[in-house]
Amino acid sequence: MEIRTDLYLGDSKNMLKKLKDNSVDLIVTSPPYADQRKSTYGGIHPDKYVEWFLPISKELLRVLKPTGTFVLNIKEKVVDGERSTYVMELIIAMRKQGWFWTEEFMWHKKNSYPGKWPNRFRDSWERLLQFNKQKHFNMYQEEVMVPMGDWAKTRLKKLSETDKTRDNSKVGSGFGKNISNWVDREMAYPSNVLHLATECNNKKHSAAFPEELPEWFIKLFTKEQDVVLDPFMGSGTTLTVANRMRRHSIGIDIIPEYYDMVREQLKPVALYILEPKPTYEQIEPEGRIAIR
Repeated sequence: MEIRTDLYLGDSKNMLKKLKDNSVDLIVTSPPYADQRKSTYGGIHPDKYVEWFLPISKELLRVLKPTGTFVLNIKEKVVDGERSTYVMELIIAMRKQGWFWTEEFMWHKKNSYPGKWPNRFRDSWERLLQFNKQKHFNMYQEEVMVPMGDWAKTRLKKLSETDKTRDNSKVGSGFGKNISNWVDREMAYPSNVLHLATECNNKKHSAAFPEELPEWFIKLFTKEQDVVLDPFMGSGTTLTVANRMRRHSIGIDIIPEYYDMVREQLKPVALYILEPKPTYEQIEPEGRIAIR
């Protein structure tokens, strides 16, 4: 089956209205952070960020399938030496909007530059917030398993009697573990901290993330032929990875330069330009350009 990519040029808040209800399996995106990318996206003040984002997240809630997942890459900023609370305020507002805040992943930038400020050190991490429409959703955990690692050689070498039974949590959380279950296993489930370098192939975008980042979540939450959406596609990293992994994809961006860049780099795929600029030729009757 043909793998398809749809591109929209325009404001996400408006372009998302063109998508059908319950039509997307996974949303992976990194919108402009508060007061960031002023030269391209204009910048949104931290005090206005929640108000700006909620109309967009409302549309995302509509287009996401009940079994789908929304992964939001976002980060606080420091204002006058103090951490802004706009991300926490956004989480609370989205929960009121109807989102289920399932998990929070951390992207550890393992090759970040050193540095400090008078009252803090350089950040080497960013948030990846997982939202869902309901508690039960598609998740393929075996697809992201990792080698057991050197810790198993020492930790599993000599087990106590407690290790051989289900050892329930001492703090009343209801969780428990049986260490002996991992003896002789080659693969284990990962933690919610992703250790990835910041390097990426596309240097033409001010905030492109590495391909390994969307790839990990596409593996975890989708199968081939599923639909992946990035409403702030930027340089198109999410779409490129989705296409390579045989997922259909949808990209939206308000910057013509990025739109053209993605259009050019995805020419070999079945690419549908759904918001063509007036200068583009070959407009089909239904109003899109198909590049095969």
